Amino acid sequence: MKKFSKYFDHTLLKPESTQADIKKLCKEAAEYDFASVCINSCYVKTAAENLKNTHVKITSVAGFPLGAMTTEAKAFEIENALSDGANEIDIVINIGALKDCRYDYVENELSMLSDLCHKQNAQIKVILETCLLSNDEIIKACEIASSTGVDFVKTSTGFSEGGAYPHHVELMAKSSSDNVKVKASGGIKTLEDALKMIEAGADRLGCSASVSIMKDYLNKK
Repeated sequence: MKKFSKYFDHTLLKPESTQADIKKLCKEAAEYDFASVCINSCYVKTAAENLKNTHVKITSVAGFPLGAMTTEAKAFEIENALSDGANEIDIVINIGALKDCRYDYVENELSMLSDLCHKQNAQIKVILETCLLSNDEIIKACEIASSTGVDFVKTSTGFSEGGAYPHHVELMAKSSSDNVKVKASGGIKTLEDALKMIEAGADRLGCSASVSIMKDYLNKK
């Protein structure tokens, strides 16, 4: 059975975050043995220094939070983050291209970025921003993502109109291939929220409230 703490990507993506905030995030992640910290790329080196000799991985976001950059710009950001010490990349899909039915563009981009990550033994999670998509668009995005060899599809950036919802997590899990997992992120504030997402099919949770959720979980054991 998976250790509960390993569901969490302990997250801090606010633009006003400081070095001190990131160091605190890393200390908490090490203390609770979370799966990873999820941070902006400018802090990857700081996280790498503060997570030495731990089992906590480093997730960097790329193409964040809009996904509307060129493929080349996303690729550069990924390469930079990996060279600084990231182990996982959360990349935002080109939402406009998906809604425009330019599926070849979306597939080609995700294939290139997936290959780039896997060549350096890094996992890649694709953020769909489900609050901006219809159910049919979510299904199509999951099908495309599955065909490109990504490791996860992820609900949200947490910076748009809405976050994670159990029915979207369930739909994503059903619409993705067996080797693609689901990360729920955005608005997961309580233990009840976390358990609902896991029950719906999430294998990873992006949370800024990871510590309070873990404390509640441990108190109820």
